[in-house]
Amino acid sequence: MSNENLTALSQAGCSIWLDDLSRERLTSGNLAELIADWNVTGVTTNPTIFAGALSKGASYDEQVRELAARGADTDATIREVTTTDVRNACDVFRDVYAATDGVDGRVSIEVDPRLAFETEKTVAEALDLWKTVDRPNLLVKIPATKEGLPAITRTLAEGVSVNVTLIFSVERYQGVMNAFIDGLEQAKANGHDLRTIHSVASFFVSRVDTEIDKRLDAIGTDEAKALRGQAAVANARLAFAEYERAFSGPRWEALVADGARAQRPLWASTGVKDPAYKDTLYVDELVVANTVNTMPEKTLHAVADHGKIDGDKVTGREQEAREVFGKLAAVGIDLDDVFQVLETEGVDKFEKSWVELLETVTNQLAQAKG
Repeated sequence: MSNENLTALSQAGCSIWLDDLSRERLTSGNLAELIADWNVTGVTTNPTIFAGALSKGASYDEQVRELAARGADTDATIREVTTTDVRNACDVFRDVYAATDGVDGRVSIEVDPRLAFETEKTVAEALDLWKTVDRPNLLVKIPATKEGLPAITRTLAEGVSVNVTLIFSVERYQGVMNAFIDGLEQAKANGHDLRTIHSVASFFVSRVDTEIDKRLDAIGTDEAKALRGQAAVANARLAFAEYERAFSGPRWEALVADGARAQRPLWASTGVKDPAYKDTLYVDELVVANTVNTMPEKTLHAVADHGKIDGDKVTGREQEAREVFGKLAAVGIDLDDVFQVLETEGVDKFEKSWVELLETVTNQLAQAKG
């Protein structure tokens, strides 16, 4: 069984990844079903997803009891539980990984978000996660903070595949791509096979509209209100234009000759938050080859049911997107401030989820110990 809309999205060159993972999905066969019947070719996780998974149901109780009996503390328990889920998911996707020559079949796990502004500790944790999961189809997620950029380069230089997360601005995205290319050059110098190193850059979408729409509403003019719901798609289209520029020219071609693959843009945060907008907006309008769209299951089902997959909606639309940004600036939107606020809030949100995860696991360990 295969859905027409999801198949069309895949055939357009946009890989469908699920933005969710839990022990229940793994043990029930749900994840395998999504691969077989829903064109899902990868999974992304984050602290919020794991916090939600561990707070619901009894799927983790047995493992937590075993870890409690061994005297594991909260941090060790979280590491064991989350890496177990990710390792098992990597195994479920192993056939997809093989069939796509490593491009898809990927599962992501994020470094501790409390390290987002600490380069050295981020690198150490990224390498430890890579070794702990011990699967070639893993992607280690590193946030695209200023401190994260050198961590991305150094992690890639060790031959580790990376998912760069929390990218909001085109300017920061340019820095991410530079960090990626620097990392591959260093990996080559270190003797790593570039064919085995993969990366995606998670460019967040819906949160851009959420923040800018709020500011447009506060401005309150007709000109401002007319721009609601346009910023996020325009921002992603500008990002894709930069992607096309970054992965061309002599420097990049020299790496391609050694087997390098471009770092694909990944459209993240594609679940629509404003009910006034079509619930498949950030899928329908961002169809383009050589990308990934990671979506919650609710969005996946919506696309399958009533998505409008109608060819490439991104290539060649840079000027149109720039005009949108020009209009936003003209009505008083401070775009630099928008992107700084979004990055700060993004890190804070994941850190808060990590604290919730710590509290949940601490309580579960206490109960297991009686």
